[in-house]
Amino acid sequence: MSIIAVIGAGSWGTALAHALAHSGHEVRLWAYEPEVVASLRERRENTLFLPGVAIPGNVAPTGDLGEALAGAECALTVMPSHVCRGLYERMLPHLSADMPLVSATKGIDTERRQRMSQVIRDVTAKAFSPRPPRVVVLSGPSFAREVAVGDPTALVAASTDADAAQWVQRAFSGKTMRVYASGDVVGVEIGGAIKNVIAIAAGVIEGLRLGHNPKAALITRGLAEIARLATALGARRETLAGLAGMGDLILTCTGDLSRNRSVGVELGRGRDLQGILSSMREVAEGVKTTYATVELARELKVEMPITEQVRRILEGEVAPREAIRELMDRSLKAE
Repeated sequence: MSIIAVIGAGSWGTALAHALAHSGHEVRLWAYEPEVVASLRERRENTLFLPGVAIPGNVAPTGDLGEALAGAECALTVMPSHVCRGLYERMLPHLSADMPLVSATKGIDTERRQRMSQVIRDVTAKAFSPRPPRVVVLSGPSFAREVAVGDPTALVAASTDADAAQWVQRAFSGKTMRVYASGDVVGVEIGGAIKNVIAIAAGVIEGLRLGHNPKAALITRGLAEIARLATALGARRETLAGLAGMGDLILTCTGDLSRNRSVGVELGRGRDLQGILSSMREVAEGVKTTYATVELARELKVEMPITEQVRRILEGEVAPREAIRELMDRSLKAE
C-alpha cells in the first residue's frame, strides 16, 4: 500500500481520501480551513463539507502542506480550478519528479484558459527538468457522497505517461471504485469540465418545469458541443462517448447532488446568480468554466450555442425562457 497526499478537503477530496483509505492506503488529507482540520481530527468527520461520513483511522488530517506531502508517493489535488496555480506553487518545494501528480479538479483556468494538467505542467516543468512532470487527470461520473458511502463508481485516469496512468489505475481501484486508464488527457479534461456548463442548462430546464423532452435534447446536443471543442483541441471523439464524457454528463445533468445543476434550477426559478452563489458552501465550477469555454470556442471558431446561451443567462443578458426560444429558432441543419 502507498502513502497518498490528498490536497483539498472539500466534499470530493474528503470522499476520495475515504475511498483510498478503505483500500488500505495511508492518506494525508490537507485542508485549507482550520475548522475543517479540527473537525477531521476531533470528530473524525468533515462536518462542513461531508457531514455524516466517518473518516477512517488511516486518514491523517493536516493544515500543513509539507506535512501532507512528506514521503508521499502520490499527490492527489482536489481544489477549485481558480486556486490550482497558486496552490501548486506552494506545493512545489515538497514535490518530487517521480511523484504522480493527480488532478481531480474539473474546471478551466479562466485567466489563461488552460486545463488543469496544463496549469500543473506550467508550475512544475522547470523544477522537474529535464524530466517532464508525471501528470494524471482523474475524472468520470462521481458524486462525492456516493463515493464516500461505498456506492460502486467507475472513473478514468488519463495521462501522456502510460506508466503513471496505470499506477493510478492500480492504486485507486478497489472493491467500490474501478479505474480505467486512458492516454487522452484533453478529452477527459474537457469532458469533465464542460459537462458542468451543460448541467447548468439542464437545471434551468428543471427550474422552468419543462419536462423530459428538452432535457434529453439538451444532453445529446450538449455532448455534441463538448465533442466539437474537445476534438478541435486534439481529443479523440470516442473519449467523449465514455465515462468522462457522456457518463459524467448524464450524471451531472440529472442528479440532485449536482451543484451546477442546482445553480441552473435556481436560475430557472428566477433567482439572482450572486444570491445563488453566496448561499453555496462549495464552488460550482460550471459558472467560471462557462466564460472560459466561450472564449476558447471563439478562438477556435467552434460553434457552441448552448454554452453561449448559458453565458448570457449568467450575465443577465437574457431570461431563461428567451434563451431557450433563441436556441429553438436557430437555422435548421443536419445532425
